[in-house]
Amino acid sequence: MTVKRIPSDLFIIMGLVLLTDIFVLTPGINETMFRNILGLPLVLFLPGYALIAALFPAKSDLDGIERVALSFGLSIAVVPLIGLGLNYTPWGIRLLPILTSLSVFTFIMCGLTYLRRASLPESDTFEVSLKAVALSLKAEVMETSESRLDRALTVFLIISILLSIATLAYVVVSPKEGEHFTEFYLLGPEGKADNYTTNYTIGQSGTVIVGVVNHEYRPVNYTMEVKLENKSLFLPENVKHINLAHNETWEEPVTIMPPLEGKNMKLQFLLFNDTEKSVPYRDLHLWVNVTAPKQLKT
Repeated sequence: MTVKRIPSDLFIIMGLVLLTDIFVLTPGINETMFRNILGLPLVLFLPGYALIAALFPAKSDLDGIERVALSFGLSIAVVPLIGLGLNYTPWGIRLLPILTSLSVFTFIMCGLTYLRRASLPESDTFEVSLKAVALSLKAEVMETSESRLDRALTVFLIISILLSIATLAYVVVSPKEGEHFTEFYLLGPEGKADNYTTNYTIGQSGTVIVGVVNHEYRPVNYTMEVKLENKSLFLPENVKHINLAHNETWEEPVTIMPPLEGKNMKLQFLLFNDTEKSVPYRDLHLWVNVTAPKQLKT
């Protein structure tokens, strides 16, 4: 079997997969809309096209319109199956395992396609040519030998595919805003939602990690204040001012040094936004015990 050049459609498919991997994994550019524009074909079209190409390597197996339609359908079937398989592996359904699995699947199908096409006579091998595709579409629509119903169904299929592509493009370019909210949370000294410091001694301090995440779809200026039994633990000049852009996170340790003794006292963490200065936008609290220091024996 002679070595043949890589068919143009397989070359384009593999190039798009590599380009998508780069845009998804590279910091900086993975936050742009090009990540979504390239990611949609990887999920909705490329795996199905590669599978169809491997199953039907000859030009007489399927025409261009059938290949495109089946590529969308098989992609929608293959991707959930890959996700289901990942769900039973240690990697789980996460971005990197899904991206790797789809990329490997598409490359394997492209390799199988190359081997199957290489075994066929060149005249029988399916090739993608823009001129040939245009002539095929024209023949499908204008061919008089087909019945009127067949031509109508062909036109309907083409319009449906174009509308699907246009809808996906609109969703990517103009995503709908989700719910507007702010995350406000407390973590223990080890960075987990556990083992909070709740027992203090006057004169000694403890640490609580406080986090704020802005999902308000606009920049917000937050102010955080800590109170013990409604008495502020911060001097006015030490009140936390937090400026966050949309989807930005602030997380820092806050040192707590209770000045008074008591049991089951309410330690409050109050978060104010820039639209309401007097009423807390978010409110968290811990119940703490504070004891006096033990007297040293002489």
